[in-house]
Amino acid sequence: MTYPQTRKVDQSDVYHGVAVADPYRWLEDDNAADTKAWVEAQNKVTFDYLAKIPQRQAIKDRLTELWNYERWGVPGKHGGRYFISRNDGLQNQSVLYTMDTLSAEPKLLIDPNKLSADGTVALSGTAVSEDGHLMAYGLSAAGSDWQEWKVRDIRTGNDLADHLKWVKFSRASWLKDGSGFFYSRYDEPAEGAKLTKVNYFQKLYFHKIGTPQSDDVLVYHRPDQKDWSFSGHVTDDGRYLVIHSGQGTDPKNRVLYKDLSRPESPVVELLMAFDASYDFIDNEGSVFFFKTDLDAPRGRVIAIDVARPQRENWKELIPQSAETLDGVNIVADRFVVEYLKDAHSVVRTFAIDGKPLAEIALPGLGSAGGFGGKRGDRETFYSYTSFTTPGVVYRYDFETGRSEAFRAPNVKFDRDGFETTQVFVPSKDGTKVPMFISHKKGLKLDGTNPTILYGYGGFNIPMTPGFSVSRVAWMEMGGVYAVANLRGGGEYGEEWHEAGTKLKKQNVFDDFIASAEWLIANKYTSSQKLAIQGGSNGGLLVGAAMTQRPELFKAAVPAVGVMDMLRFHKFTIGWAWKSDYGSADDAAEFKVLYGYSPYHNLKPGVKYPSTMVTTADHDDRVVPAHSFKFAARLQECHGGDNPVLIRIDVKAGHGGGKPTAKIIEEQADAMAFLVKELGM
Repeated sequence: MTYPQTRKVDQSDVYHGVAVADPYRWLEDDNAADTKAWVEAQNKVTFDYLAKIPQRQAIKDRLTELWNYERWGVPGKHGGRYFISRNDGLQNQSVLYTMDTLSAEPKLLIDPNKLSADGTVALSGTAVSEDGHLMAYGLSAAGSDWQEWKVRDIRTGNDLADHLKWVKFSRASWLKDGSGFFYSRYDEPAEGAKLTKVNYFQKLYFHKIGTPQSDDVLVYHRPDQKDWSFSGHVTDDGRYLVIHSGQGTDPKNRVLYKDLSRPESPVVELLMAFDASYDFIDNEGSVFFFKTDLDAPRGRVIAIDVARPQRENWKELIPQSAETLDGVNIVADRFVVEYLKDAHSVVRTFAIDGKPLAEIALPGLGSAGGFGGKRGDRETFYSYTSFTTPGVVYRYDFETGRSEAFRAPNVKFDRDGFETTQVFVPSKDGTKVPMFISHKKGLKLDGTNPTILYGYGGFNIPMTPGFSVSRVAWMEMGGVYAVANLRGGGEYGEEWHEAGTKLKKQNVFDDFIASAEWLIANKYTSSQKLAIQGGSNGGLLVGAAMTQRPELFKAAVPAVGVMDMLRFHKFTIGWAWKSDYGSADDAAEFKVLYGYSPYHNLKPGVKYPSTMVTTADHDDRVVPAHSFKFAARLQECHGGDNPVLIRIDVKAGHGGGKPTAKIIEEQADAMAFLVKELGM
């Protein structure tokens, strides 16, 4: 193939005595005319190539057919009303409705599809006042993490004049009387820098309804701590504002609070040691309940009386168990606790004093989420999904202890024709790594099956079973889909997470490579039929695996990946990832980062797998410069005949809020690319 010529510059930096070349530094400037011309030229090569794949149109048609099914979100109840999202199938964005009763006809509240012609404005957050009269809601455009918040009168369907800007990584939490809400924001960035400028000094504000944003009250900030973030939550009894303070993506956090019954009361520092994660659950008067991994890497529930906050007065309510504690709510005067057992969901209930009550039966080996509500509710809702089960919304009745399907989708495929198994793969150091494998029933283990191996392995995030239209389409064509639960994720608690961070990050890549080798050794596939895929931190995973073991894979699709491990912290929120990755500023961490950084470990003349890098022009999470520089260097170094392409979406971001039409196009391109390269 003939690729666009990418000019090189004489740029190098010295890290701890080591000179490191960066010949494509100029691609970091996404506003430069040269960069825009490069993007246009690369996209022309990529889309010309994809257009010539004869199977692409049939793949897109099947994806469109599969995607065209009614999908419902998990309902929430506020002020006597139910709130629920619905997508009729091919709507670019889901629509938010209200219902007075569960049997009532849903009434339209917000339709984001009417906010832009191309569906690129997404509803990115909602918060309803206690009386159910007002709703604060966030909008994001073109996939950016930046949000603008507005307020809608639920009774009339009209917006008030309130309009908040420069909000990012924030929710809204109302005062009990509905007079206003707390939210977090950054200072306005300079013109032209909003998608790349580093984000520091987040601040917590209170917005009073009917006033301009310039009048908002600064509740808490730390001008001496540029990387502390703040999230405010008003307790259900309205008495306290609980402030979670994070530091990057580290699971550990600090907790502060303010007594709202006394308007002039100061913000009180409660948990400031930064020694563990403390997730506020609920309170009974001055007693705060927390989910924590302090002295319990798989999690437990404790009670802290803020009137006697000394550590010797803390009480353990729900001790650590064999499973990983994934989430806790208090509903119907009991704890509803979500666990992960080998990366799939188990849900149990406990009395407020910690006494075990019951287990909520789930349909099978899958993922359950939701279980929200308030102390006085006698019902909760949750969604259940698996690799072959679209998300079914259930209503659970605490009085009867039974679940009933509330909304069940109807997808046009034979779910009984597929199966999922779980295996445990020995990694390089002997650690057992879980892996889910899904495919058509009756699969022949003869080493010829086209296979996608997917992974993530970072930031304490577990990869649990979930339904995907593109996975179904892949399996219908005879493909195998495998998901490896790598170290660095959250499948087995904080020890599992830490085993894949900083100086131990290579464990993640070893786990992934071992999973690939297991699939080959057990005759699921072969190197010539194996593709790897991952996004964001998973894009880094794919980039590292294909540079370390290029002969092991036939194809690779790294999406919105972190590819330059020496400079990631210099853009937007990248600095926050140092808790997982470390930093090139530290000599020992630099050595490890430089040793696996995908951009820096491409070698001239090596035959790399067929590769399609994907990114987007509005990605202000992992800026597209990572993918630009990696693709340019890959095209320069590649010594084989396999195509190495980059697909750059426009008016799209890291993935959140992406319109259905864009998702279908992107998935059709990725699958068509793999169909061609794996010889399906």
